[in-house]
Amino acid sequence: MSKSFAQIPQAVNEEVKSYAKGSPERAQLLDAYKELYSQVTEVPQYIGSEEVFSGNKKEIRPPHDHQKVVGYYHEGTQDDVVKAIDTALAAKEAWVALPWEDRAAIFLKAADLIAGPYRAKLNAATMVGQSKNAMQAEIDSACELIDFLRFNVQYMTEIYADQPISSPGIWNRVDYRPLEGFTFAITPFNFTAIAGNLPSCMALMGNVVVWKPSDKQVLAAKITMDIFKKAGLPDGVINLVLTDGAETAKTVLEHKDFAGLHFTGSTKVFNALWQQIGNNIDKYRTYPRIVGETGGKDFVVAHKSACPTEVAVGLVRGAFEYQGQKCSAASRAYIPSNLWDEVLKQMKEMLATVTIGSPEDFSNFVTAVIDKNSFEKSKGYIERAKASSEAEIVIGGTYDDSVGYFVHPTVIKVTNPQYESIVEEIFGPVLSVYVYDENDFEATLKLVDETSAYALTGSIFAKERTAVELASRALKNACGNFYINDKPTGAVVGQQPFGGARASGTNDKAGSAMNLLRWTSVQTIKETFVPAKDYKYPFLEK
Repeated sequence: MSKSFAQIPQAVNEEVKSYAKGSPERAQLLDAYKELYSQVTEVPQYIGSEEVFSGNKKEIRPPHDHQKVVGYYHEGTQDDVVKAIDTALAAKEAWVALPWEDRAAIFLKAADLIAGPYRAKLNAATMVGQSKNAMQAEIDSACELIDFLRFNVQYMTEIYADQPISSPGIWNRVDYRPLEGFTFAITPFNFTAIAGNLPSCMALMGNVVVWKPSDKQVLAAKITMDIFKKAGLPDGVINLVLTDGAETAKTVLEHKDFAGLHFTGSTKVFNALWQQIGNNIDKYRTYPRIVGETGGKDFVVAHKSACPTEVAVGLVRGAFEYQGQKCSAASRAYIPSNLWDEVLKQMKEMLATVTIGSPEDFSNFVTAVIDKNSFEKSKGYIERAKASSEAEIVIGGTYDDSVGYFVHPTVIKVTNPQYESIVEEIFGPVLSVYVYDENDFEATLKLVDETSAYALTGSIFAKERTAVELASRALKNACGNFYINDKPTGAVVGQQPFGGARASGTNDKAGSAMNLLRWTSVQTIKETFVPAKDYKYPFLEK
C-alpha cells in the first residue's frame, strides 16, 4: 500500500494524426487494414480469465462490402451472462481493495498502448467493421478513447480530492465507494471510443462490469478488451458478452445485485430498459444508477447575418461525416431566405467533389451505412420525399446496395416544418432543410425548440451578436451541447463534455467528472478525537 499522495501525469488531448499522403501513419494504417481485411478473425466472449468460443458463429461483414466475411463472433447464451455476473461479483472484493493508483495505472497504460502499438490495429478494426474513413477512425478509436482514459483518471483524482471541511477536534472526510453490486454497459456501433469508455470509466471508479457491445462493433471491441488485458486489468473486472440484447437485459436487470446501467443507443431501447428497472425495483439491494445517452435530431440555425460559406461547410461536415451516423449529426437545418440560394449552391459544389466507397481508399469522404436496416431506413425517407408535395430532393437522393450499403449525401428541402424527415431521427446521410423568412428569426427559434423530442446538440451561425444571444436563450433547453458558428458535432473530451436531455438522455456528460460521480456511492465519515464524557450541555445549568 502506497504511503504517499501520487500525482498523476497531466491529461492532455491526444494529437490527431493527419494521414496525409506519404505519412508514416498512413502506411501503417493501410497495412493494418489490409491485414485485417484479408484474414478471418474469431471474436470470443471474455468472461473472467476465459476467452469463450461458443461455436455458435455469426458472420462479420464490412458494411462497404457485404459479400466479404472478415470474421465471426461467437454468440453466447444466457448461461454465459449469468456466469459473467457471477465472475464480476467474485472479482469485486479484490478490485475494490486495489489502491486507486493501480487502477489509474492500468487505464493510463491502456491509453499509451492505443496511442502507440495498437493505434493502427484499432483504427483498422473500426474502418473494417464500422466503415469509418481513416480520419473518422483516428478521431474516434484512437484520440477520443485515449482522451477518455487519460482524462477520466484525472477526474477521478479530482473527485477523490474533494473533501469537506473539519471543525476543531473533528476530522470530516468522504469515501467515494464504488456501487454495491455490479454494473452493466450497453454500447453502440458508431463509436469505438464510447464502447471503450462506458465499461472502463465504471471500472476505474472501482466497479465491476458486464459489457454488451453492439454486434456491429465486435472487431474493435475485441481489440479493446485485448488492450485492457495487456494493460493489466484483472480477470473478471470487465466481462464482455456477445448475446441477444433483449434476453441479456432481462437476465441482468432481474438480478438483485444489479447496481447501475451505462447506456448509449436508441431512445426506444433506453425507455424499455428504464421501465424494466422500475418493474424490478423491489428486487435490488440498492437503487440502481441509470445513465443514458440516446437519440438526437440535431439542428443548425442560420441567422440572416451568417456567412453562407461557413454555413455550407458546417452542414456538409456536420451532416455527412461518417454518413450522418452520429447522435450529434446535423439532421435538420433552418436557413433564412436571403442565404438559401447561396448556401445551396455552395453545398452542391462541395458535395460534387465528394467520393463514396471503401474506407481503404483514403480519398473517400463518405463510406457505407452500417447495415441493411439502416440502408432501407434512409432509402425510405428519400423515396417518400420524392413522392411528397411537402418535400423536394435538392441534392443527392441516390443509393446503391449492390456491393455495400451506400447512400449518397442527400438534402431534402421541406415546405412543412413538421414533415417527417425534419422531425424524426434517421441516423443516415439525410439532411432536411426548412427555409424561413429572413425576418422571422425569433419565431423560427421557437419552431426549432418545439419541433423535436430530442435535445442533444445544436448550433447557431450568425455574425450579429444579438442574434447569438437571442438563440442561446431561446434554445437553452433544446440541446445539451450548443455550438456557436460551428457544426454540432465533434465534442472533445476535457473541452466539451457531451450529453443531452429530453429524449436524448440523462445528460450526465461523458468526458467529465460529472459522469464519473454517477458510479460512486459516497460515504461520509466523521471522526471525533476527544469524545464527550458527559451528556449535559451548558444550557442545562440552573
